[in-house]
Amino acid sequence: MSTANELKAKGNEAFAAGNHTAAIDFFSQAIELDPTNHVLYSNRSASQSSLKKYTEALADAEKTVELMPAWAKGYSRKGAALFGLQEYALAVATYQDGLKHDPESALLKKGLSDAEAALEQEKDGGAGYGDFANQMSNAFQGDVLAKIMANPKTAPFLADPEFVRKVRDIQANPENMSKYMDDQRITVAMFTLMGMGDVFAKGADDFMNDADKPKTQSTTQPKPAPKAEPEVMETEEEVPEEDKEAATKKTQAAEAKDKGNAAYKARQFDEALVQYNNAIELDSTDITLWNNKAAVYFEMGKYDECIEAAEQAIEVGREYRADYKHIAKAMGRIGTAYSKKDNLDKAIEFYNRSLTEHRAADVLTKLRALEKLRKQREEDEYLDDEKGNAARERGNELFKAAKFAEAQAEYSEAIKRSPKDPRNYANRAACLTKLIALPDAIKDCDKCVSLDPTYVKAYTRKANALFLMREYAEALDAVEEAKLHDKEKKNAAEIDQTEYKCYNAITEQNSRQTPEQAIARAQANPKIAAVLANPIMQNILQQMQSDPRAAREHLKNPAIASNLRKLIAAGIVRMG
Repeated sequence: MSTANELKAKGNEAFAAGNHTAAIDFFSQAIELDPTNHVLYSNRSASQSSLKKYTEALADAEKTVELMPAWAKGYSRKGAALFGLQEYALAVATYQDGLKHDPESALLKKGLSDAEAALEQEKDGGAGYGDFANQMSNAFQGDVLAKIMANPKTAPFLADPEFVRKVRDIQANPENMSKYMDDQRITVAMFTLMGMGDVFAKGADDFMNDADKPKTQSTTQPKPAPKAEPEVMETEEEVPEEDKEAATKKTQAAEAKDKGNAAYKARQFDEALVQYNNAIELDSTDITLWNNKAAVYFEMGKYDECIEAAEQAIEVGREYRADYKHIAKAMGRIGTAYSKKDNLDKAIEFYNRSLTEHRAADVLTKLRALEKLRKQREEDEYLDDEKGNAARERGNELFKAAKFAEAQAEYSEAIKRSPKDPRNYANRAACLTKLIALPDAIKDCDKCVSLDPTYVKAYTRKANALFLMREYAEALDAVEEAKLHDKEKKNAAEIDQTEYKCYNAITEQNSRQTPEQAIARAQANPKIAAVLANPIMQNILQQMQSDPRAAREHLKNPAIASNLRKLIAAGIVRMG
């Protein structure tokens, strides 16, 4: 079985031969055997970029930087991948980060210069690097062969007649370029013609097989310049000792973390805490270690320690630019710890802060539940029947003085203090009717009778509000409810008066329209149309036409009586 170093060597050989797919395969196998070796990720990133798989190249480059933050070449890989993705601003930032670790790196300086130029052209709205397809199409226009010969890196390609044939074919039809993209020489020539030759640091020989290389050097061709040696594929010897030590610590920290996770799942919290602390001593820059430590304290019921560890996680995450999701998780955990401590205000504060970092459904659910609980507690703490009675009495005095808005405010205060007293809703409904806030008045009447179904004044006040809205049939329904509950006839005069004015308004309304007009309007009203479409009501109406006295019997049924009142109010059925 091959070792990681042997597989890496095979990957390097495949890369040098231009077989990037095979190189990726070898590096991937090596990574499986040695997943903490940053060089392997760096080399695979270079191979991915060569195949223009910039998204995959970026992932490998980021892993390289994660494993070895002080290694400048990792930033070069990341910058190149971002450049390929046309994320020029991020590429500039990445190259700048790399230069902090190696200020003299020519590779990083050149990458930064190219990225800044591309970013500037992008801002100016020019084609630049952004209009890549257009540049590729134009690259082979004009005296291409002379340009290729003038460049020491590409001049040797012209010794191969097959290469010259491909160039002429592309000149004849730029769309033919896609047929030859597997020939690395064409790619190098294209970038050189586009003025981006430094993207490829290899010499011409690196892109030729032995069979392709010229046997003799033409005297008419310029002597090739010495090959650049950018160390495309890295070896272990390039890594500083301090970086090796850092990588070793990261590996040990990861092992301790795994042990902590296993202990946590087994609910062996003391052991989990020991392992997470060991991991933090080895790598205090990993936010997940602090988050896991906070989780252990939470499960142990040590909420203050949980909050402290989570706050440390946030601090570490900010300093080392951790993923916002990890920071959000720490804030959410603090919120849950405060919730357990019954500090709802602090819990809600941290849940909101968590959601600003990352909107997680579970945190949002917890926030909504706590906000509802806090509101309920505030309402419960405000309850006071004695103060509620006092507020209602003040409202009564203001109502008598015709100060309806002020009276409404006092009745609202009474409802907050004593929400189960039906009188408060009935009195506020009277105010709202005076203020012509009729739908709100009806809601208060309905709330009143839900608390006390025998509260007759709520029915009469509802009837008056509906009357003002010209909903005469529904007003009459409320009148009938008032009659039903007014057992002692204390409100008979008011009920009769309300009923009389409803029927009087219906008679006046019907006098202004013909039966045909009434039917037309009824059909446009969904409520009336539904009554007319009811087979039972159709039979009753037919009976009433042949025997008007039959209506008296039908009116004894509350549901039928209500429907008849609707038809009377609509002018379909006329009394008298």
